[in-house]
Amino acid sequence: MKVCQLCAVDFTVEKFLLPLIDGMESAGWQVTTICSDGPAIPVLSKRGYRFRTLPVARSMNPFKAIRSIFALYKVFREEKFDIIHVHTPVAALLGRIAAALAGKSFVIYTAHGFYFHDEMPATKRKLFVFLEQFAGKFTDFLFCQSSEDAQDAVKEGIMPEERVFAIGNGVDDAKFNPVKYIDSVIDNRKSVGIPEDAQVAGIIARMVKEKGYRELLEASINLAERNPSFYLLIVGGKLASDHDQAIDEILDNARAKMGSRLVELGFRSDTPMLLSLMDVFCLPSYREGLPRTIIEAMMMGKPVIATDIRGCREEVIHGITGLLVPSKDSLKLEMAIEQIMADKELAKKMGDEGQKRANNLFIENKIVDLQISMIRKLVIKGS
Repeated sequence: MKVCQLCAVDFTVEKFLLPLIDGMESAGWQVTTICSDGPAIPVLSKRGYRFRTLPVARSMNPFKAIRSIFALYKVFREEKFDIIHVHTPVAALLGRIAAALAGKSFVIYTAHGFYFHDEMPATKRKLFVFLEQFAGKFTDFLFCQSSEDAQDAVKEGIMPEERVFAIGNGVDDAKFNPVKYIDSVIDNRKSVGIPEDAQVAGIIARMVKEKGYRELLEASINLAERNPSFYLLIVGGKLASDHDQAIDEILDNARAKMGSRLVELGFRSDTPMLLSLMDVFCLPSYREGLPRTIIEAMMMGKPVIATDIRGCREEVIHGITGLLVPSKDSLKLEMAIEQIMADKELAKKMGDEGQKRANNLFIENKIVDLQISMIRKLVIKGS
């Protein structure tokens, strides 16, 4: 089968879609990925991945949206894909409109996390639910990574229950194996400027407000004032398309107050090694789908502190594999970090339980195989 994978930016392809693309190629399907041009495209192209780069909008600017729809329509008509598989909210909306205009393809949407959420103002939430309902009319099947998203899709009338499936998420258990890093933690800590005896909280996420950076930095400033051994390790940065400036002030304040105990590494590809340096992993997001970074941290045997929101609470069992805190509450986050760091036995127990849970539920190749098997059956049934 001839398959299109569509998303907005190359970052999504590089960080999230490659396992699925590899699985489809291994199944004998021809996969072409469509996204906006970016630095990862030449690297991935050299590795044999097929791309068509187009200006795929990330906002609902009407002029950019119409341009994207028209460009996608032309490619869809030219390529005659059997399957158009869309990802990320805006690209998925525009792609499904273009696919409906082009006709004949089987259209699949994977919701990595609906943009609407319960803490959104009611009017804004209704708008984004309406957009999902509208796009649902041009969708043959919906995969949700989060089971709560799957339930909301049915409850909100986005898709009928028989055309929705909670597929889950997973990571490579061979790559995220803590045993590989046991003997190198001290040297690896030194290599990024962290002392051997430091207490390290860490986050791996784009540096935007909705990932909870404001609350994490506020909590870390307070913890660092009381605990000279406390370090915060930040792995992530901003994409060119990220326009969120809301954390700049608190980030500058944290740099001034924490000095070298705030370690910023930007985007990195050596995620397992960096997780091995942490004592606790934090993801205090405002919204998520089923976040892969939490699974990665659990796989590496780390206790996790996350917000009590959809997706995160499907992964973290409060009091067993980590702690759940309210979103946008830096004090509760601070208390949770301090609780785990003050009790090494508790941290170890939570990390061990998290690792067991990740290995039972979140193995990447099992998720990919299930998705490909389901798509094959759906397309055959649909034809």
